[in-house]
Formats: sequence, C-alpha cells, structure tokens
Amino acid sequence: MELALLLLVVLTLTENTSAQAKDYSKAVDWLSRYGYLPPPDPRTSKLQTKEGIEKAIRIMQRFGGVQETGVLDPATLKLMSTPRCSLPDIVGSEDMLKRKRRRRRKRYALSGLTWHKTDLTWSVHSYPSPSLSPGLAGNMVEHILTHAFKAWSDAAPLSFRQLPTHGRGAPAGGDIRVSFSRLLHEDGYPFDGKGGTLAHAFFPGRDEVAGDTHFDDDESWSYGGDSSTTDLFTVAVHEFGHALGLSHSSTDPSIMRPYYQGPVGDIVSFKLALDDRLAIQQLYGVKDDGSRDGVDPDLPRLPSPPPPKPTQLPDPSFQDRCQGGFDAVANIRGEVFFFKGAHFWRTARDGSLLSLNPAQIKNFWRGLPPGTNKIDAVYERKSDSKIIFFIGSQYWVFKDTEAMSGYPRPLSEWGMTKKSGEPVDRVDAAFIWAHNGKTYLFSGGEFWRFDESRIGEQATRKLEPGYPRDNSLWAGVPSDMDDVISWGGGDAYFFKDNLYWVLKNGGLNQDVAPKSIAVNWLRCPAPPPTPTAANPRHTKCSCDLHGSSSFLRSSWILLISAVLVISEFIRK
Repeated sequence: MELALLLLVVLTLTENTSAQAKDYSKAVDWLSRYGYLPPPDPRTSKLQTKEGIEKAIRIMQRFGGVQETGVLDPATLKLMSTPRCSLPDIVGSEDMLKRKRRRRRKRYALSGLTWHKTDLTWSVHSYPSPSLSPGLAGNMVEHILTHAFKAWSDAAPLSFRQLPTHGRGAPAGGDIRVSFSRLLHEDGYPFDGKGGTLAHAFFPGRDEVAGDTHFDDDESWSYGGDSSTTDLFTVAVHEFGHALGLSHSSTDPSIMRPYYQGPVGDIVSFKLALDDRLAIQQLYGVKDDGSRDGVDPDLPRLPSPPPPKPTQLPDPSFQDRCQGGFDAVANIRGEVFFFKGAHFWRTARDGSLLSLNPAQIKNFWRGLPPGTNKIDAVYERKSDSKIIFFIGSQYWVFKDTEAMSGYPRPLSEWGMTKKSGEPVDRVDAAFIWAHNGKTYLFSGGEFWRFDESRIGEQATRKLEPGYPRDNSLWAGVPSDMDDVISWGGGDAYFFKDNLYWVLKNGGLNQDVAPKSIAVNWLRCPAPPPTPTAANPRHTKCSCDLHGSSSFLRSSWILLISAVLVISEFIRK
C-alpha cells in the first residue's frame, strides 16, 4: 500500500512539474505573438505576471471556443500547437474587445466593422504576373474571384457586382478593389517577395482603403494549387471574409483559420463551413430562400482544375534553409528570424514556419544599404522595442521595419575595446538574456555586457565594467557561435553551423548536447538514423524538440529526488 501511494505521489509531482516547466514558456511565447499578452515590462525584466498569463489564457480560450479555465489544459495546448498564420488574433481597441467578450462566446471572431449596405461592387485593378502565374491567363482571375464572392453571398443576403473595366487594369473603382502588387504598394503594408505573406485585406469602413484586397504578385498563383503554387480561390475567400468584417477563427473547419489551407477541391460546389456561415450571418443576417443570387446572373463556368503536380521541394531555398550556416539569428516580436545571405526565414518555437521559401531582406527591412547580402547580428532592444542591426563597423536602429533617420552610425559609439587594446570593428552575435535583462555583444572570442534602459522617450546604453570577457565562460557551447538568442524563461540558445545548444535557466557551465536547427526549427526532414556501435541493427532515439532531452533528464532527476524524499517520510 505504501509503495502504491509512493508511486502515485511521485507520478503526480512529476506530471505537474513537467506541465509547468514545459508549457509555461511556450504559452507566453504564443500568447505574446498573437496579441493576447502585451510586451514584457523592461523595467522589471520579467516575462509576464501569473495573473496576466491567466487573463490572457481566458481571452484566448474564449476566442478559440474551448472551455474557459484560465489554465493550460490539454484542449488549450492543442489549439496553441496548431500551425497558423502569423497575424495576431486580437483586432481593435481594448474597449471593443471587452464589449465583444460580454456579448458573445462564439468561436468565430468579428472585427466590429461592417458595410452599411448589402449590395457591394468590386473590381480588379491589376492582375497576376503571367510569368509567375501562367495558369491564370485570360478571364480566369475574374472567374475565380466571382466564385469566391459567391461563397459569402450563398450564406448571407449580400450581392456582389463586378464593375466594368475600360481596358484591362483600368477599373471604375468599387467597394472592394482587388489588385496584385509587389513589395511597397502605397498602403503601408509592403509585401516581402516570394515566400512570407500571401495577401491582406482591409476591414470595412470609411477609409479610402476599406475593403481593398491585395495579393502578393511575387507568389505563383494557380487554380487548384499544388505544392509549388498557391491556390487563388482559397486565399480569396479568406481575404474577402476580412473585407466583409470577419477576423481570424481558430476552429476547424473554417476558411477564416489564420493559415493557408491549400485548395478546397471543386470551387463551383464549395460551401462555407458552419462557423463561417454563422459569422457572416451575425454581421449581415440570414439569407432568405427567395433571395436573388448574390453574384452576376451569368456565373462563369470553370474548367476542371489541372491534376496536381508531384510534390517539389523548393530549390535552391530548400538547400539554403536545411544546410544551416546562418549569418544571424534573432528573436524579434516573438518570432525567430534566420538570416542567410540576402534572405531570411521566420519561424516560432511551436514549429510553425511562415514559409518554406525565404523572404528578401531588402524588401522587408527598408533602410539598409543597397545590395546588402550579409547581416552580422540582430537583436530587439527591450527598453523601447527598437531593432538593432550590425553590419561590419556600423549599426542601424529600426522602428519596426523602417530604419530611423541618422543611421547608420559607427560601431565605435558602443565603446567596446578588445583585451589587446584594439577597437571592435564587427559584431559576431548579439542578444538580450531574459535571465537578467542585460544586452550581450560578442566579437572575436570575447563578449561585452550592456545595461540598456529608457529615460522618458530616450533609450540609454551603459557598458558595464569588467569587460570584455572570454567566450569560454559560456562552457558547453561553441566559443565562435554564429549567433545567440534568449528563448523561454531565460534559456540561452547558441547557434553554430546547423546545430544549436541550450543553456537552461541562466546557467553558464552545463553539459549540453547539440541539436539540429534544420529539423527542430526549419521543417527540414530528419537525416536517417545511424546504427549504434553496440548493436548496428538498432538505432538511437532522440527526443530533442527544442530541449526535450534536457527536459526529460530534469524530469528523471525530479522523479529520483521525490522518491528519496517520500521514502524518508514513510520511514519516519
């Protein structure tokens, strides 16, 4: 009986501690990234408060349609682990959000903005590039968009009429204006080239851009997309949902789920899922059986979609992404950016990768020198959320994706001098350690520590005495790392070539095993297992999803300790 009680208590302690250690930091990252948590307070160097986490979880549970408990229960963790779009879920002011919480507990999300009419017009301002989207020649784009509008008018008393154009690319206007654009396109939300974001749409309102729907013309659009292209119909239905006033939905199935879902099959017979029908009817009412068709009388007939092409791996981006050797790695706005050459990838701890294809640095970060093809180091300054880029002997300060005026400035302003007395002429790595809130810069086997704070609107920086110090103080990791980030509750991640090491909980001297960047961060296939020396027929099993091995070792240590303590208690 005593043994059974012992095992029950030990297993309960291990399970509870495991959930707290594993899920807490992941939840903070997820909630911050998608708008449920504010940025951490730089004055206290704390990630978040317990009360703030519980409140954010409750809001997230309301939005996601799971039971509101305020704790990280299995249903909540499952929803958090679902691959999704990088856009936040919380849209609108805090007051508006509070009113919506009191008013409803539905799974779908409304922006709070609608058209004050149900007869809407639309037009096409520009078309996809024939070279990138050869299958959408002729009137195919209008045909696909017409069917995308019909998906919404089938569920609500809405009508959509396409305005005549005076020559291709010269429409008469309309409520919802569709265009295929590249990079900067005069709406304040530039696209990032092939890969990355696919499209965006503006909510209804009185603004000039209200309802406008933009597709990235650097993508390869198709009818019935395959692994190498993007299906226009699926994305159009999603974006038109935004243009009508819907926000993201986390339910399955829903066309408003915040990530690309691939082609839907026969678009002529496509019907919205129940969640989407309820959402649009909440805004515009239920369509009567006797209502007239919501699209032009002569609904275009579409050919059968082409047969899917064999799955193709992106080339050469696949090799670039999966071979490692990154110039810089940075934790920015809750995402991890991997910079290599003139491109970058964006990913998160939950394994979601914004795109298998990289985005171009010059298209996203505006203000770096023309022809920039290498970033030495990047970090996000916590005192004011500015982003610092280091290239050679200069540095830039960015506000979001725009370089601030007066930059670049010389690296010498940081006051770093090597032990040899020579000034530092480049930065190898930079990060803010969540363990203590300090900023660390590495160069040539040495590192410096800075205290960065904010006085009013002015960010301050102070080089702490006693530096530089040798990189060897970070025992267990490469001394010539490619870059470092802080992730989770103070853990430091060191990147070198295609491997990374994790120093847990602010520790410096740890025996850690390297893990694969390609497999654990960038959605690359795992290499075939290698036979062990003892038994070539058996292979090693490694649980290393961002520190799982270390976590399991800690769990066994906890288990053994608990057994000893409880055994002593029973003896007494």
